[in-house]
Amino acid sequence: MSFTTPPRPLDVTALFPQLAPLARTATRLHPHPGSPSVRDSSIGGPLLWPADEPWPHCDGPHDSRATKVIHSPDDIRLLRRIRTAQAERLRRDPRDAEATPAEREDSERIRAGRPWFDGPIAMLPVAQLYARDVRVPSPPGADLLQVLWCPFDHPAHPHPRTALFWRSSAGVTDVLDAPPEPPVIQLGFYLPEPCLLAPEQVTEYPNAMELSKDVQDQLDDVSRWETAGAAWDGDYADAPQEFYSEKLSHAPGWKTGGWSRWGLTDPQPRPCPACGTETVPLLTIASSEWDDSSESWMPEEERANPTPVPLGTPDGNFTMIDIAGGSDLQLHICPASPDHPHIELVQ
Repeated sequence: MSFTTPPRPLDVTALFPQLAPLARTATRLHPHPGSPSVRDSSIGGPLLWPADEPWPHCDGPHDSRATKVIHSPDDIRLLRRIRTAQAERLRRDPRDAEATPAEREDSERIRAGRPWFDGPIAMLPVAQLYARDVRVPSPPGADLLQVLWCPFDHPAHPHPRTALFWRSSAGVTDVLDAPPEPPVIQLGFYLPEPCLLAPEQVTEYPNAMELSKDVQDQLDDVSRWETAGAAWDGDYADAPQEFYSEKLSHAPGWKTGGWSRWGLTDPQPRPCPACGTETVPLLTIASSEWDDSSESWMPEEERANPTPVPLGTPDGNFTMIDIAGGSDLQLHICPASPDHPHIELVQ
């Protein structure tokens, strides 16, 4: 399956040549519902994990104040199946979205939640990326990146804590069949729905706040944009930088590489904790593949044949992940050595 990003409205480097040397390649992962195996690149799928290697756990501390109700992973999966069935009934008949008695009973039980758990938490698979599908900076000999996280917020760390594992896939001959799962997770938003990937490379440019004042002033000059003719959207006349930000600079959704997303905070240095080298984006864990402001990036295939999502789920959120109310969690690594500790950025 392939997904195609529509062409950008215009060549931004033709209007602003200073941006040309700042272009970076990002790989949109285009996750879509599927049943990945350990040999697939995936989001939320099973990992090619050696049977003789301990499964990672998080010892916390976990923030018990962050939510009053917690659930088991199976609770969340059942609730998603219920909502998927409701969405399908609604699709067939717009008047038929009511829950069945069994669905209401299950939903009420799930809403009641589970008891708090104080022990170590088994980490959840988030992403598995084979180099044959997605090229990312990696240590010598590694062709597989695996990302896991603890599905809880932590004090002074209001999002899941991530762990990266690099390995040679050829060296894994005996695969762990039944990895442990956490008995509870803080939020259903922290349980990735299994998705296959359809990688596609796109070109990105820096957030406007990372550009020089001179270039920012040029981005604010409506007359320069108007020289693009019909490609310029006059609805942005009062805020031309938003045209650049929403349609030309950053691709939304899950991706590797590219430029950092900013907005919750101003740009800030992200030095490597080990050596001080400025880190670069590795993986963006996104709350949605697009939203109202980034709809122009919606793949052509989704426009023609939208992928269904469970009732109450925003269009484009196929992984069911939600970071801090619709934000992204971007992992940065050190370009000098991928083995150095990584940095997490919520924006």
